[in-house]
Amino acid sequence: MRVLLTGAAGFIGSHIADLLVARGHDLVVLDNLSPMAHGPGEPPQWTDDHELVRGDVTDLTLVTALCRDVDAVCHQAAVVGHGVDPSDAPMYTLNNDHGTAVVLAAMHAAGVGRLVLASSMVVYGEGRYACGAHGTVRPGPRRPNDLARGRYEPRCPECGADLAPLLVGEDAPLDPRSTYAATKVAQEHLASAWARQAGGSVVALRYHNVYGPRMPRDTPYAGVASLFRSALRRGEAPVVLEDGHQRRDFVHVTDVAMANALALESTVDGYTAINVCSGQPHTVGELAATLAEACGGPPPRVAGGARPGDVRHVVADPALARKVLGFTASVGLADGVAAFAHDPLREPAGLGAAMAAPRR
Repeated sequence: MRVLLTGAAGFIGSHIADLLVARGHDLVVLDNLSPMAHGPGEPPQWTDDHELVRGDVTDLTLVTALCRDVDAVCHQAAVVGHGVDPSDAPMYTLNNDHGTAVVLAAMHAAGVGRLVLASSMVVYGEGRYACGAHGTVRPGPRRPNDLARGRYEPRCPECGADLAPLLVGEDAPLDPRSTYAATKVAQEHLASAWARQAGGSVVALRYHNVYGPRMPRDTPYAGVASLFRSALRRGEAPVVLEDGHQRRDFVHVTDVAMANALALESTVDGYTAINVCSGQPHTVGELAATLAEACGGPPPRVAGGARPGDVRHVVADPALARKVLGFTASVGLADGVAAFAHDPLREPAGLGAAMAAPRR
């Protein structure tokens, strides 16, 4: 299969590129090499094995030309992460939503009918919860007064009791709590509409907390594992917000790359959204403590507080990925974090190019 891979020089995209070639696929690799993501200078060394096209997914003429010679598109290019504040909204929407619309238009013009789309667990907002008295319920946003008093668990909307977290399936309502999350929901909706209008096939992969080699570091758009690792390399304690008991699903980037390969090679028709996760809940505090031990650094410092838009627990149900793609994550947290303590990370990128789009 010949595949156009966008965001191919970035964290997740570069691992997908290496794996697809190893599995015998031909690639057209595209990345804009944004200074905000990659810093100044030459492309990262992991692009040396691929013939990289330097360009942007918002360039309709370029993307259409690249699509004319491929069987499928694997769309990873995006601005990622929590961001700085709402002033990031134009950057996120331009690159994530308009960029996806351009890719879909180019695919239609070129007659390409198969797309694998990088989505995210952030589309769910809060995870799935149960109340002892009222069963499965949807909590609203956490109250600022509760957070200020150190009460972090979401409350039952019926009785106000703390809730127990459950695994989140793909049928959960979409409830974005940040600009980034809103753009990921929009990407999914655009792709779903395209699949219906064009008769195409889309697998939207909802990545949970991805970590591993080539992660960006020292940027407000980096993931929590990278932020902890950067602090430890500076000899500082990783700072954990809230009480450290918030639960996430940490999945290694090599597993994410495999999920993409399986999605491209699958025979799924229409539009399907699938969690890419381990299915094993771990707390953010546990991640920080495990990484600190592996790095030989100071133990985490629990700081309390919460960022606007942060959610308490999101742990995914892996059943659909196993059923549809035959995918099961293979890297456990202990082994993955032990390696991550010494993995090469992407060099710090200059933040001066604030309107440039980072790529995965």
